[in-house]
Amino acid sequence: MAHDVVILGAGHNGLVTAFYLARAGFSPLVLERREQPGGAAITEEFHPGFKCSTLAHSAGPLRPQIVRDMELEKHGLKMLNPELRVFAPSPDGRALFLYGDAAKSAQSIGNFSAKDAQSYGEFQRSLGKIAGVFQRVLAMAPPDIDHPAAADLWEMVKTGKGVRDLGKKDMYRLLRWGPMAVADLVAEFFDTELVRAVVAARGIFGTALGPWSAGSSTVLLMRAASDPSPVGSSSHPMGGMGAVTKAMAAAAVAAGAEIRTNAEVKQVRVKDGVATGVVLANGEEISATTIISNADPKRTLLKLVDPVHLAPDFVVKLQHYRTPGTVAKVNLALNGLPHFTALEKAGTNGTALSGRIHIGPEIDYLEHAFDDSKYGSFSKAPYLEASIPSLADPSLAPGGKHVMSIYMQFAPYHLRNADWNTQRDALGNAVVETLARYAPDLPGLVETGQIITPKDLEETYGMTGGHIFHGELALDQIFTMRPLLDWARYRTPIRGLYLCGSGTHPGDGLTGASGANAAREILKDLKK
Repeated sequence: MAHDVVILGAGHNGLVTAFYLARAGFSPLVLERREQPGGAAITEEFHPGFKCSTLAHSAGPLRPQIVRDMELEKHGLKMLNPELRVFAPSPDGRALFLYGDAAKSAQSIGNFSAKDAQSYGEFQRSLGKIAGVFQRVLAMAPPDIDHPAAADLWEMVKTGKGVRDLGKKDMYRLLRWGPMAVADLVAEFFDTELVRAVVAARGIFGTALGPWSAGSSTVLLMRAASDPSPVGSSSHPMGGMGAVTKAMAAAAVAAGAEIRTNAEVKQVRVKDGVATGVVLANGEEISATTIISNADPKRTLLKLVDPVHLAPDFVVKLQHYRTPGTVAKVNLALNGLPHFTALEKAGTNGTALSGRIHIGPEIDYLEHAFDDSKYGSFSKAPYLEASIPSLADPSLAPGGKHVMSIYMQFAPYHLRNADWNTQRDALGNAVVETLARYAPDLPGLVETGQIITPKDLEETYGMTGGHIFHGELALDQIFTMRPLLDWARYRTPIRGLYLCGSGTHPGDGLTGASGANAAREILKDLKK
């Protein structure tokens, strides 16, 4: 069997790439190893009657152009955008509420500090201006450093103009903030530890970075390019994250793509430095002139491709591409809605839980959670980001019951003197015990829990090292160095083999940016 284009993996970036190639007149075949498309954006039943976004529980948000081009609403996607973005309880029982609207957020911050309330608006304005520059950078293919094309130079000129247009004050901030630790950045604006921690958390989420790690501010700025609010987006789809990729799959098929599930690729065939096809786990061979991998760079080039086809120095460099998973996921089936002490004191009801719930009251708390992972242990007092999607979407749980989706940091892929098979329950207990400090009745509401460790992220979901972004977001692994210097333009040393997943630029979450950028570059080659 022969196809012009074969795409490995039906994660969101793979589906975005498939759509744009199909719209351009090609007929991509998307091969998905699991029983449903979606990758990390899936909805599954984990307990009878309880469904949840198994991994990712909020959108990036998706790049607006992708939503328009794919007509995702036409294909059934309905996004929920709660006004309240983050609820953060403090250890002394107070509640911090942060909204998309800076003025409304400032009112809540004012209960902690009048100075911080005034600073918040300035920070959001400055962050929004700087994020505009990052939007341009994230939407372009990284330039060829040695031989930049005219188009690359023009994009860099426009980016440079955008930096100049910031004005002296914000241009200086951009240059200073990039390499900074996010703890230092938030300290320039805020005195309240809880405010600092909530904003700083956006710079360390999903990374092997603590708030005092150099370059963590760059991660914050990259994410602000998708949503300039200091605390990010809380948008999530009706039906869980699987609804996003279900709509994407429908759009890709409508454009002319074909999707096959339960089709695991075991090998990418290469002859004389050119990709010629793939071999499936069942032995079936599929010929193709163009192969695009939505898998991470290590899995693609060190496992699916025989490294004999790659230069030794390239293999060594890729082996040192860092994929240290630090995130675990816990999904809870609850008999009822937990009661947070801070909400009762504030006299609010369950609508205050409609956005994200931040557990991590201080910068030092976040850093100590990171310290545990550096020394081979999961945090016993972890930083948590939780949501209760069944509040807005009752279809996810039986009547009167709820699901709680929780990201847990930090949980290292490699444990010292232990393994994840024996530590799984201990991790789940640490998460519930941490939440119980703020919602004392939570443990009694838990019917069951689904615990997904970094090891599970690798073995079940195909993420090397259990890294949810297919590789560390650090200064030496972004833009022209993602995944490697000289190989940041979605191409690989194997002619006809491309990358489109989160291990490519910008690779910062569920935005679809990597898939759209990759499609644009691949089409340039296909049209030659």
